[in-house]
Amino acid sequence: MHNITLPFDKEKIERIEKSFPTPFYLYDEKGIVSCVERIKKAFSWNEGYREYFAVKATPNPAIIKILNSLGCGIDCAGEAELIIGQKLGITGENIMFSSNDTSEKDYLFANSLGAIVNLDDCSHIDMLERIGCIPKTVCFRYNPGTDFIVQNDIMGELKNSKFGMTKAQLLESVKRMKALGSEKFGIHAMLASCTLNENYYPTLARELFSLALEIRKETGVEVSFVNLSGGIGIPYRPEESEVDIERIGESVHMVYDELIAANGMNVSLFTEMGRYVTGPYGYLVTRVLHLKHTYKDYIGVNATACNLMRPAMYGAYHHITLLGKEDEKNTKMYDVTGSLCENNDKFAVDRMLPEAEEGDILVIHDAGAHGYSMGYNYNGKLKCAELLLEKGGNVRIIRRAETVKDYFATLDILPEFRRL
Repeated sequence: MHNITLPFDKEKIERIEKSFPTPFYLYDEKGIVSCVERIKKAFSWNEGYREYFAVKATPNPAIIKILNSLGCGIDCAGEAELIIGQKLGITGENIMFSSNDTSEKDYLFANSLGAIVNLDDCSHIDMLERIGCIPKTVCFRYNPGTDFIVQNDIMGELKNSKFGMTKAQLLESVKRMKALGSEKFGIHAMLASCTLNENYYPTLARELFSLALEIRKETGVEVSFVNLSGGIGIPYRPEESEVDIERIGESVHMVYDELIAANGMNVSLFTEMGRYVTGPYGYLVTRVLHLKHTYKDYIGVNATACNLMRPAMYGAYHHITLLGKEDEKNTKMYDVTGSLCENNDKFAVDRMLPEAEEGDILVIHDAGAHGYSMGYNYNGKLKCAELLLEKGGNVRIIRRAETVKDYFATLDILPEFRRL
């Protein structure tokens, strides 16, 4: 069980709300910085270690800038994410470009920035050769195709995953990219998502370190880096415990010494822990609009699944706090809902909470990754603002809320919408 705390109180939110109405996202800079420092310490034994923050988790330039100042690179999956890096001066091997079903345009742009290109499929090499886009540093995404088992837990049915290459395809791809002129090579795999199993990284490391040895034997290529990707989870539920990242780092170190160092290789380690870095340090703050009592009791709030779709999309759990009532007992069962014309627009189902009142401030925890970034505009709902709680305690806006004018902006081809 982990300790559920907030870096703000009701009075702080009420002051913020005078300038920025709910709903809004609020990110805790102090928490994010502390998390990155722990990660770096855990893998400091590896001289070339780098965290490549997965931009898709929290694609806000202000957050990316903080992470870059701490030495993090960025993992990008498309043009807009690459542009964020470009605008912030993040280029070259500070970018890992990991995409799939990739367009010529995106490959050309990534290569123009000098990014590491992480190939998802061997067939993409034909495209790279055709458009004259051979990256100097290239990575290959691996899918072993078998159930990935960690301590008897099946982490993924990999034959059903659209990501990565078979071993035979990867070995052939290494040979081919070397012949085409690539100079530096790495391997990558993400074989689990949001796992709290501390044996995941060391087990994945063993798989990839063994592959690196096989690549050297079969192709003569020395793998320069191994990317363990993301997959490390966070404890969304109160009864879950946070992983010990230092213990994970040391476990990977032991496997490294056994397979890499013992065979005379020097390999840099990379990670892409988007969720782990920002997930626990982002909050969706909303107000209670209505209380409905029919066959069940409902709390209706002014946020919707358009702001945070994870619970509606796949039943994800997010802890909920009613500010000012933290010390009250959870005496009443509610569904917490938004106003979309969809019955799955629910942040919680059958959740025990203190008795709610109209106007209460409701905080949805662990929304700092894959929250705002997965938002949408169904029913004409507008995306909310993003705010940053700085280390010194000040709050600043890092993305304004959408307006109706933004919603209609792509209709400027129609005369009646040009002057909105």
